[in-house]
Amino acid sequence: MTDHPRLKTLAVEDARARMLDGIVRPPPQTVSLADALGRVLAQRVVADRPQPPFAASAMDGWAIRRADYAPGKAFAVVGASAAGRAWPHRVEANQAVRIFTGAPVPPGADLVILQEEAERDGDAVRFAAGDAPRANIRAAGGDFQAGDPLLAEGLVIDAWRLSLIASAGLAEVAVAHRPRVAILATGDELVPPGQTPRPDQIFESGSYALAALIQDWGGEAFRLTASADDAAAIAAAVSHEASLEADLIVTIGGASVGDHDLVKPALRTLGLSLAVETVAMRPGKPTWFGRLASGQPVLGLPGNPASAMVGAELFLKPLLAALTGADPTVRLVPARLSTPLPANGPREHWMRAALSVDAEGRTLATPFPDQDSSMVGVFARADALLRRAAGAEAALADTVVEILPLRRG
Repeated sequence: MTDHPRLKTLAVEDARARMLDGIVRPPPQTVSLADALGRVLAQRVVADRPQPPFAASAMDGWAIRRADYAPGKAFAVVGASAAGRAWPHRVEANQAVRIFTGAPVPPGADLVILQEEAERDGDAVRFAAGDAPRANIRAAGGDFQAGDPLLAEGLVIDAWRLSLIASAGLAEVAVAHRPRVAILATGDELVPPGQTPRPDQIFESGSYALAALIQDWGGEAFRLTASADDAAAIAAAVSHEASLEADLIVTIGGASVGDHDLVKPALRTLGLSLAVETVAMRPGKPTWFGRLASGQPVLGLPGNPASAMVGAELFLKPLLAALTGADPTVRLVPARLSTPLPANGPREHWMRAALSVDAEGRTLATPFPDQDSSMVGVFARADALLRRAAGAEAALADTVVEILPLRRG
């Protein structure tokens, strides 16, 4: 395999488009509703009957004919209609049927008088509901009609959508395959949490963060381990039997061009062909993307935690969306600067920022003073990434900017 013929440092959107090009969505699977939460719909959900399938009472009360109603008039009590136990007979002139919320309105009735406005005396009932009481009836098909499209393919199933699917009578649903993502963190300076580091080592945190994000974004993550920080060990880890089942491989570290940046040279031995070599962004310029001879896509993220996390938000999340058939668009929203910012350099700057709301209800973004790409603590306190365009001029406080909110809680 050969590299893309026009490799150069790409803008963020161009890099993302090149990464998404050629992503193939695996076949869907069918799961029960109990296992559908958080999955991506792989089918349209269409109603095959109306909801509710009958005119239903919106209140506890009495079902009568509106044409017979008059304040204080006596009606003969002839029966009751409850949810799941409908009154089967027609309501005739001057008859009343006791009815409960959600119960079918008997044939002939077109008015439900609230129980608070009724006074029963034996087999008779009188009403004091004014001259023009509300109907208090939910029309058949008021929620949806047979044949109505309820949910589109590509939507993530949350609790409310799950309820709608159940309301349509489906016991199982087709959902997208959950992408399997292999994560390989490299570097002799890294040790797993819980071990004792040497004075020149740090705890490895990136793979834990990425695994959590991958799960949150609808995928399944598993870690690869290289036996040593050298090209042969890295290639062996990526070509391990388990990694061959991955829909996507993500590497952390070794992404640049220094003497110790071994990931790309290692993967060249597995037929790596690059589509993205570097991205005009900070943090995260060394981010890269390519495919192995097997066709597996590989996303290379820098080793600095902030660089890796920004790259995950901007590239890994859209890749997972494309693999599940969801919308891969990265959506930015407006906010106002709470503090002035200097002019930006030639690369897009994705600044970690805290969000607040002013007295007028406007969202304010406050970039953290220290944007160093190694600062894990800053990212843990950030609510959003604030985008500064390449070459952006100095901005005053209250300037409208674009932010990418980070999911918290």
